[in-house]
This record gives sequence, C-alpha cells and structure tokens, in this order.
Amino acid sequence: MDNHSYIHFFYFFKMNHKKNNSFKNQSGKDRNQYKIMVVDADMIGIMGGTGVYEIVEMGEDIEKRVIETPYGESPEISTFKLHDVPVAFMPRHAKGHANPPHMINYRANIYAMKKLGVDQIIATNAVGSLDLAVKPGDFLIPNDFIDFTKTRQFTFYDHKTVHVDVTEPYCPNLRDILISSGDVIGEGVYVCTEGPRFETPAEVEMFRRLGGTVVGMTGLPEAVLARELEMCYASICTVSNYATSIAPGKLTIDEVFEIVETKMKDLRTMVVEAIAKIPSGRSCQCKNALNGAEVENSIEPEDL
Repeated sequence: MDNHSYIHFFYFFKMNHKKNNSFKNQSGKDRNQYKIMVVDADMIGIMGGTGVYEIVEMGEDIEKRVIETPYGESPEISTFKLHDVPVAFMPRHAKGHANPPHMINYRANIYAMKKLGVDQIIATNAVGSLDLAVKPGDFLIPNDFIDFTKTRQFTFYDHKTVHVDVTEPYCPNLRDILISSGDVIGEGVYVCTEGPRFETPAEVEMFRRLGGTVVGMTGLPEAVLARELEMCYASICTVSNYATSIAPGKLTIDEVFEIVETKMKDLRTMVVEAIAKIPSGRSCQCKNALNGAEVENSIEPEDL
C-alpha cells in the first residue's frame, strides 16, 4: 500500500486493566498485551483454501507480509485493493497447501487478520455433500455448524471465562450478501471433522442423522475464533464430491481438486461481487460479541 494506507498501527503496549488482559502466550504465561489502533477498519478479509489463490492477481497495489502474533507467525498475507476496497487474502494452508487441516494455526491466522484491521471475513471451504440433493459443483452458504474436531486450539480465552453466543454462528448480514452474489444454496449445516483422513460410512450416517448438510475439515475453529474477536465471518462452501457412502465409488483427493478446478472462476466472481456490496459500517451484532460474554469473577493465574 502507499503512504495513504487505510491502516496504521500504534506500538503494542501493556494493558494494565485486568479486564482487558485476555490473551496469553503459548506457554500460558503473562505477556505484553497486543492492542491495535486502526484508523480505518474497513479492510475485508478472505480466508482462502483450494480454488481462490488467484484472486490476488485481480487486485491493485499488491503487497505481501507475514504478521507476528502471540500464537506464532501467520502465513504470507497479500493485501491489495479491489473496487477501491482494501482486501487481505490469507491462504489458510500456507503457501503450497503446506499445512494439513489439523495442523493449521487457526489462532495465529485469525489474530493476524484482526491485527491488520480486518473486521469482516469471507471464508472459502471445499466440502463433501451429505445430501444427494446437494450436488458436486454446488455452492452452499452455511447457517449453522456441528464441530467434530478434536485437538485444535479453539479459543483465545484459556485463562479467563468467556462464553460467546453462537445462536447465529455465521454473520447474518455477510451471509445475505454472499447469497445475493451468486447461484447458491442459501442454508445448510456444516460439519467439521479433524482430518486429514476422509470420513467413514458410519460417521457420514451419523452426521446425516444429526442434521448435517456438508462435511469439511477447515471451517472450525475459524468461525468461533472470529466471533471471539468480534469479527464478522461467513463461508462459501464449494461442494467437491459426495461424502463416502452417499454415492458409490472410492473418494480420492484428485476428485476433490477436479471439481474445485472447474468452479474456481465462478467462486472468484462471487467473492469479488460480494466485496463490492459490503458496506463500510457494520449493523450486525458480531461487533458486540463480547458484551456480556465474560464471567467477571474468573480467576487469573497470577491470583492463584
């Protein structure tokens, strides 16, 4: 970006007020608190996986940077302008799809976006269908999720008690914009598994009976972490295949990439159109997600 960058940072400084002492380093010990003073928080974030890496080439004033966070370094993030809107694109798997789903540093990824000044995130996820009516090649905008991950770091609040509300797990305003920006299935339940293996037939049957529509490996804890930092988050799920036992035949990763390849242009077009529609201000409740979420009497380690 040029000297008239949308985003400026103050120095990191120690937060003395106990209520704001939310984050710890990876060892759980106290450390200086990070606070970012953002002049213009209208940067839009794209958390991309398979199929959207090329969207950066559609922008102007492209810069690349790696962001330091209390949880480690982010992947290389590309910042650019699209429709004169500042955008930050992060390949969640890192360059070359290096990190498998269960090894992605989700906390560093979301924190880095927040640190850049992003307050609204469009995520893209490749998924398998649990419903014959939801076909490979379809796009689905989920309105709910079921979390079957196991070992991931899923919260920023390990040392204080914070219960964020997920009555609407995905930002309703951002969902409406995505739904209006392409030919999509406007609702469904996203089931997230640990990976990296695909699901067994028994697991798929369980997911179906629980109400799942699609199944993937990358949507969580991403959505919850964004909510914990009061960011808007919504997902475009590209259906790459039927989950095992839904349709006959062995599932291979080649099948997944083949379908995603054919839908890449449509996916990028949808994201670009959505960015053009996103307003500069936010009227949803995502920005107030921490209001009333903290248990005030939670005990800090230094009090023990």
